[in-house]
Order: sequence, then structure tokens, then C-alpha cells
Amino acid sequence: MPNPGLVLILNCGSSSLKFAALDPFSGEEYLSGQADALGSSGAVLNWRYCSEDNSQPLSPSDDCESVIGWLVERFDGTWLGLKARLLAIGHRVVHGGELFADSVLIDQQVLTAIRSCCELAPLHNPAALQGIQTALIAFPQVPQAAVFDTAFHQGMPDYAYLYALPYRLYQDHHIRRYGMHGSSHRYIAERSAELLGKPTTEANVISAHLGNGASIAAIKGGHSVDTSMGLTPLEGLVMGSRCGDLDPGLLLHLGESLDYSLAELEQLLNKESGLLGLSGLSNDCRELEEAMENGHEGARLALEVFCYRLAKYIAAYTVPLRRVSALAFTGGIGENSSWVRHRTISWLSALGYQLNQERNEATRFGAEGLISKAGTLDIFVIPTREDWVIARDAARLASEVR
Repeated sequence: MPNPGLVLILNCGSSSLKFAALDPFSGEEYLSGQADALGSSGAVLNWRYCSEDNSQPLSPSDDCESVIGWLVERFDGTWLGLKARLLAIGHRVVHGGELFADSVLIDQQVLTAIRSCCELAPLHNPAALQGIQTALIAFPQVPQAAVFDTAFHQGMPDYAYLYALPYRLYQDHHIRRYGMHGSSHRYIAERSAELLGKPTTEANVISAHLGNGASIAAIKGGHSVDTSMGLTPLEGLVMGSRCGDLDPGLLLHLGESLDYSLAELEQLLNKESGLLGLSGLSNDCRELEEAMENGHEGARLALEVFCYRLAKYIAAYTVPLRRVSALAFTGGIGENSSWVRHRTISWLSALGYQLNQERNEATRFGAEGLISKAGTLDIFVIPTREDWVIARDAARLASEVR
């Protein structure tokens, strides 16, 4: 039997690069890795190939371009067999604005459009562009696709995506709610429907993607009808170091009364708030749960606020769905923190949500399954597969030009 074709996934962030090579049809992973803390003295590259884990330090001067160069060297040497099987390369791009409602093959026009969205995601889109441009040079004969976090939410109704601001700001400057984590929410909707034994078109799912970045989506018949993130990834749930929802008047107060500059506000809201800011300790849920068990009051408070705000969003998304088929937890926190799931669901008993505590404790660390009590609303834990969604889209688009 011939070896299946593969898709190389590249996910370039402001200080990291994740990569993987997958079979887009089965989802089987042949290679995975991540470069972390790029641009710092602690930069490191970790990867897994042929069931072996490897690691090497990087220099402070290394960036996405140099890591992709390292990948090219490997593909031309040790991994030559993988290179021969590449069908396509898929790039995760955070923000596509209103320009992209689906994944697209990359050309100069697409690059220009992605660049025009940089002001909407200044930490993410420039890094994605660097990765794309480097990969286009490194793999000139391989079709390459951009898969946008925002695309899945482009079908939201206007009453869900508009802010109550003068309409001219939307008309002239495209100021609206866009949402993120689209590939993850899309996968969770599809997988939830499979677990329910229903077509995706008949399943109404609340998808809670919980990690250092966190968002929730109401997905009706496979289509996003509301989501918690807005113009930027800052709106919505409490996150690792992002504040989520707050009173806009607070920004005026901080600027006028406490003399915060725009740069200081950006730093405060994106990097000093959320679980980190409330706890005064960490943005890592695992550390906070351990500290809470040892009596740390700030850790307890941060986790309580996180779960309470999440529960309110879950309850609110009953409105656009009307009938909820399932609630699904995913992302690093959603998949692994049985405490967060338990505390969140404890707020929602009036809506019919109840946990099976034994299943909740057992379904962690890559496990998938139903964690609700029999006869109550279905609650799933589903490890997300954003990379597989990206691979599928890239392979589909590449097949159209072959």
C-alpha cells in the first residue's frame, strides 16, 4: 500500500512556532514540534519524530524564519521521505477580517489581504506573514493554504457581531466582533455531532475552548452563531493573562485618572490581567490549582472568577441555540482540569447540566468522552485537533489545482 500524502502545518506566533506533518485523511501525525521563547535566552526547540522525543537549545537571534530553515534542512536530509510525500502546507492565520470566510490558497493577493488585517491582530498576523513568506521560498513547488481563526465565525448574524457603536465605524473601519479559535470550534462541532450520533446539521453545540487563550462558541447545525472573542482576542472569557470582558469606562478612568498610556493599557489588559493578575501568582491553571489546595487565596479567587464567568457565557448561549444538544470542553484547561469543569457545571444545575464525577476525573490527559450523568444534558471532553482541520483544508485546496 503506498504511503499517504502529508500536509505540513505551520503555526507562527510572536515568540513561538508550532509545526506538524499529518495525513489529512486519517489525522495520523508523523512529525510534531514547537520552538518556544523565540528571541530570548531561553529559546528551545522540541520535536517528536518516529516516536522519539528530541530537544535542542536555540540562540536569542533565532526566529520563525530560522526555525523554518532548520525544518528545510531536515526535510532535505533526515526527513527526505516526508518531503517527497508533501501534498500541501497549511498556515494558521489568526485574523482574516471580513475578507475571508473560508481557507484559501496563498498568492500575492492573499498576502496583501493578510497584511491589511495586521492592525486587527498585531501580535499574530505579522508572525504568520513571516512564516508564510519563508515557506513560499523554501517550498516553492508545494501548494500552500491560509486557514483563518476568524473564518468559521463569518456567518454570524449581524445582531451578534455588531457593537452598539455608531454604524459608520463598522462601515468605514470594519469595527465588529470577529471571534477566534475557529478551527478548534469547527472540529469540536463536528466531533460532538459524531459522538451524539447525529449529522452536524442537526447538532447544536456549545464549544468551550479553554487555555491561556480562551473562547466559547454557540454552534447551530455546524455554523457559528455567536462567540465570545470580538474585534481582537481580548474580549470574552477570563484568560491566562488577558482580562476578557470589562467596563469600557474603566479604560477612560485608567487613562484620565491614573495617566495610563495606550502602550501601558495594552500591556495591562493583554499580559498582566486574567488568571495572572487576579492571583498575583501565575497564568498556569495547573499551578493555580496546586496553590489553591495549599491555601493560596489569590489562586482560589482567580479560578473562581474564571469558572463563574465561563458558566455565565454557557448559560447565555442557550439563547441563540434555543435547544442545546451538547456542551463540549476542549483546549489545555478544558481537556485536563476536572476541577474547572466541576466548578463551572456547579453553577449550571438549573439548566439541566450535571456531572458524573467519576467520569469527570477519569477524562483527562488526552482522553475523550461523555462526563455527564445519565439522563441529563450531554457534556463531552474532546481533545481539539486544529492541526487536522488545517491539514484537511490545505489538502482540499491543493487537490483543486492539481
